Amino acid sequence: MIKPNLVISAPASSRSGYGDHARDLIRSLIAMDKFSIGILDQPWGSCPRNAMPQEFSKMVIPQLTAKPDVWIQVTVPSEFQPVGKYNIGITAGMETTMVSPEWLEGVNRMDLVIVPSEHAKKVFENTKYQGKDPNTQQVTSELVLTTKIEVLFEGLDLSVFNKFSKYPESICSSLDTIPEKNCYLMVGHWLNGEFGHDRKDTGGTLRTFLEAFKNKASKNQPALVIKTSSAGYSVTDRENMLDRIRQIRSSIETSGTVPNVYLLHGDLSSEEMNGLYHHPKIKAMVSFTKGESFGRSLLESGITGKPILASNWSGHLDFLSEHGLLLQGQLQPVHKSAQWEKVIIEGSSWYYVDYGYAMGVIKDVESNYKKHLAKSRKQKQYIKDNFTLDKMTELFTKQVENNVPSFEPKVPKLESLQTYE
Repeated sequence: MIKPNLVISAPASSRSGYGDHARDLIRSLIAMDKFSIGILDQPWGSCPRNAMPQEFSKMVIPQLTAKPDVWIQVTVPSEFQPVGKYNIGITAGMETTMVSPEWLEGVNRMDLVIVPSEHAKKVFENTKYQGKDPNTQQVTSELVLTTKIEVLFEGLDLSVFNKFSKYPESICSSLDTIPEKNCYLMVGHWLNGEFGHDRKDTGGTLRTFLEAFKNKASKNQPALVIKTSSAGYSVTDRENMLDRIRQIRSSIETSGTVPNVYLLHGDLSSEEMNGLYHHPKIKAMVSFTKGESFGRSLLESGITGKPILASNWSGHLDFLSEHGLLLQGQLQPVHKSAQWEKVIIEGSSWYYVDYGYAMGVIKDVESNYKKHLAKSRKQKQYIKDNFTLDKMTELFTKQVENNVPSFEPKVPKLESLQTYE
């Protein structure tokens, strides 16, 4: 049987969130068994390109040589280009309340756009730009979403993210030596933005944690483990992260002790991240994120059945709203220091956690851990029932069947036969 030709342009070898999602999409396409698949591997910023599965290697193509039947592009929308007969754009979407004009124009170039959460879908649907006559102020043009948009969550691969009897030595060697029995985990890049304004609010999370447990008897003090970088893994970047942590820790006013903070810096595989989430010293996940298009690390940690403390806004609410510990706060304009041209734009807003409220929740988790553990175990089951890679593949298959047209197989034509006597 001759199958339609599908090419997916994506950071398939990248050690990044987009790379993880791209590899899951490819696995889903393989499971569908509907297409002849070609992979056009793309870089993703400065992220390492060492995560291409061996089983994908035979599908990698060096360049596009013909117009494919189906073209899937996994990237930011401003880069979407319709080069196939049917064109699908897949993007993480947006962490704020609006997208840029360049992003709207990009999605409108495609036949179908897929985003990972209801939040991301609503942001595209609600963003509108109007052109006005400078003299009369009458609307002369309007830019809105015109392309069909659907939600496909990022599925969790239970063959990787599950509890095993033995975890990677790299994680054990790092955490086994920590004297504290109770550690809280934060995962995410420490990106642009003055204190309290970067998207993950790493500094605000750190300071709130330290304030919550300062002066507590040292033998009972919990610790904070931060898996972070500024999107790079150099020695210089690591020292920069350590300096930031030292500055915040030294700013805590106390006559007693201040909790310890441990930095995990560098490139970790999915298996190593799973070991980190499941390590017995990690008791809960903490995220003061200002916005997530989906929140992959929160989903991954949710399979442990440990408490998750997270902001009460944006994409991760698709899977955390029932059983997560949601932190109150409010929407505020994105600070100028965190803006990113054509991506995180002026005029958009995102979520600021109420530090006082969050401090109370963290203290309550520490004091009443068993109570919160019972709730978080329901969270684990909810994820296993609804947000796995298999469930994602089922939904993706339906979306393809409902939207992608049928293509006639290309049967080679027989040349006229010459008779020889």
